[in-house]
Amino acid sequence: MIPFSIKRAIVVFFFLICSVIYISAQSLDWRGQVSSWLTVNPDPKLEGQIGLRYIPTISIQKSIGDNLLLDGEVAGNFYGMANHYSKMDDQMNGKVKLYRLWLRFSGNQFELRAGLQKINFGSATLLRALMWFDRIDPRDPLQLTDGIYGLLGRYYFLNNANIWLWGLYSNDETKGWEVFPSIKTKPEFGGRIQVPLWTGEIGITGHHRIAYSKGILNNDESFSENRLALDGKWDVGVGLWFEGAINHSDLDSISQRYNRMLNLGMDYTFDIENGLHVLAEYLKVDVSSEPFKWGESVSFSALSLNYPLGLLDNLNSIFYYDWSNESMYRFLSWQRTYDQWSFYVMGFWNPSEFQIYQNQQDQNLFAGKGFQFMVVFNH
Repeated sequence: MIPFSIKRAIVVFFFLICSVIYISAQSLDWRGQVSSWLTVNPDPKLEGQIGLRYIPTISIQKSIGDNLLLDGEVAGNFYGMANHYSKMDDQMNGKVKLYRLWLRFSGNQFELRAGLQKINFGSATLLRALMWFDRIDPRDPLQLTDGIYGLLGRYYFLNNANIWLWGLYSNDETKGWEVFPSIKTKPEFGGRIQVPLWTGEIGITGHHRIAYSKGILNNDESFSENRLALDGKWDVGVGLWFEGAINHSDLDSISQRYNRMLNLGMDYTFDIENGLHVLAEYLKVDVSSEPFKWGESVSFSALSLNYPLGLLDNLNSIFYYDWSNESMYRFLSWQRTYDQWSFYVMGFWNPSEFQIYQNQQDQNLFAGKGFQFMVVFNH
C-alpha cells in the first residue's frame, strides 16, 4: 500500500499533471481486464485456489509541440482469492493497490518516464539471468508483474543503438531474483548500452543498490550490491542469444559474495502446418567467494513448444529440467480467444517442492500435479 511518503507525493503529482492534460487532451482511453481462475492440486492432498482480479487502466496523451508527446498511464490491481491448503486453515485475502502510475515525455529519439512502471530487458524468455526488476512467469498467460518506482531515460540513435539510464527510489520489496530487499530511503541507479552487432545486437548493463538483511539472516546489516551483465542476440537462420550476469554483495556475514548467472538460448519456427515454434534455454547459477572461482552451482534446462491450431486456438507447453536434483517440471496449456474473451485450460506435473522460480508467489499451488482454468475478459 502507499504510506505518507515519496510514493504519496508521486501519486498526488501524477493526478495534478493528468488534470492539466485532461483539459486539452487529444486522447483519453479507458480499458480494463477482468480475470477469474480456479487452481486445483489434488496431489498429494487436495489444495486449491479460486480468485477474481480486475485491472482498470486509464491512458492519456497530448502533443505538446513538433514531434513531442506527453502521455501517462494509471492502472489498479484489485483482486481477491480463497485458498484451501491441506496443512492449514482455509484463507481468504484480497488487496487494492496501484499497478502502474507513470508519466512520459518523449520525442522521435528519446523518452523520459517517471513513476510506477515496468523495466525489463534482455533476450531470454524462460530462464532469464537479466530478470532484475520484474517477476514475469513465462507460464502466466497474463504476464503480470508489479512495477517499481523510478525514473527511466532512453535515447535511440539512428543506427538502432540505444542507451538507458535509470534511478529507482522507495522500493522496499524484493525484485527479480533478489533475496534481500533494498533500503527504500537509499536510491538505486544503473544503466544499459545496446548496440547493433552483425545480424543482431549486444548490450552491457550495470546496477547499484543498498540492501538490508533484516529478518533473513541472524545479523541485521545493510550492504551494497553491484551487478554487471553482458547479453546478445542474433538471427542466423535460427535465433541465438545469451545472458551473463555477475552480482557482488558486500555482506559481512556470508563468505560467498559472488553470484553468477549464464543463460544460453535458441529458437526456430518449423514449417509444419500452421508453424511449430520451438524455444530452448539453459541456465547455470553458481555462488563463490571470488568473481571467477568455482563454487556451489545449480543448473536448469527449459523447452517451450508453441503451436497455433487455427485462428482461435493455441497449444503451448513448457518443460523444465533441474539437473542438480534430477527433476522435471511440466506445463501444458490450451487457449481459445475471441474478440474480448480468452479461455485457458492449463495442466501441470511438477515435483512436490519447487526449486525453480522460488521468488514467485503461490508456487506451492503448482507443486505436484494439478490443473488451472482461467477466463479473461478485456474491455
